[in-house]
Amino acid sequence: MPIYEYRCPACSIFEVISPMGAASDQQSCPTCGQASQRKISAPNLSKTSSAAFQLIDSTHRSASEPQVVSGSLPRGAPRRSQPYTSNPLHRKLPRP
Repeated sequence: MPIYEYRCPACSIFEVISPMGAASDQQSCPTCGQASQRKISAPNLSKTSSAAFQLIDSTHRSASEPQVVSGSLPRGAPRRSQPYTSNPLHRKLPRP
């Protein structure tokens, strides 16, 4: 549903969500109750997907509300590295 903006002469701008075409030209202000005129504003159109929006929102949110990690990483089995490579192409590389 679209979001319509209204400007209250006494308070400020407020938003009302109503079905398309059902929004009236005047709406009473939720704070003071005065009649408010509908404001003409730019539509909120976007061509990005919801996954992109979630990524953008989480990036903005992490700037002001970073997640704090307590504790250390769990210990796993120690990894053993191979002393040599089994890739035949690595034989052509220069040796130290």
